[in-house]
Amino acid sequence: MSDTLLTQLDAGVFSVTFNRPEKKNAFTHAMYEAATAALLEADRRDDVRVVLLSGAGGAFTAGNDIGDFLEHPPTGEDSAVFRYLRALAGLAKPVLAAVEGAAVGIGTTMLLHCDYVVAGEKARFSMPFVNLGLCAEGASSLLLPRAAGFALASELLLFGDPFDAATALRAGIINKAVPEAQLKDVALERARALAQRPAQALKVTKALIRGPLREQVETALKREGAEFVQRLASDEAKEAFMSFMSRGRK
Repeated sequence: MSDTLLTQLDAGVFSVTFNRPEKKNAFTHAMYEAATAALLEADRRDDVRVVLLSGAGGAFTAGNDIGDFLEHPPTGEDSAVFRYLRALAGLAKPVLAAVEGAAVGIGTTMLLHCDYVVAGEKARFSMPFVNLGLCAEGASSLLLPRAAGFALASELLLFGDPFDAATALRAGIINKAVPEAQLKDVALERARALAQRPAQALKVTKALIRGPLREQVETALKREGAEFVQRLASDEAKEAFMSFMSRGRK
């Protein structure tokens, strides 16, 4: 698809790899566009049974590339980041993720739309939206309380502090934590196992699991997106981003 997003099909497993290791795979506008196209392609192709998301170079993704994000801020529902989230949330086929290293912001919230997530024991997760003057996104305000309970979901979203794989497991964000050396093998084994199941039975079962929440997820994405755009233009967010950028230049 592009240098920063790699795709490969092997035995029904469609691997999508975020590939900016020098930036811990931080997402740019172009990466969101490529990732959305990759997911839509995967859903169209009969030879694709499952999708496997991962990151190159020891990180899943550091979230948004702040410089690129400020150059291409989301302005509405048709913005690249929101189209990516809708494509991921709407994927009919099973989605798995292998999480190594950093999973920041959308790097954590996108996992709530995956059907199986395995993480390295040293993976670090965070949703620092409030700390940047922003708000929850990716339907996390709906899905995380359902998975983690209100107490833990509130702690993770309001404080925005980094947390470990054990906490992610307790919060229902991941299915399993394994030693880093085993991560790729375990993720591929799980993906291949699903790819060997009857394809239509997989799609129907996923639809039955996620279908009752489909409208609520769509509504949450729209509500959060509208608030996110407003927060991005706020004085709080501008101050937080200026502080973040100045720290990065030191």
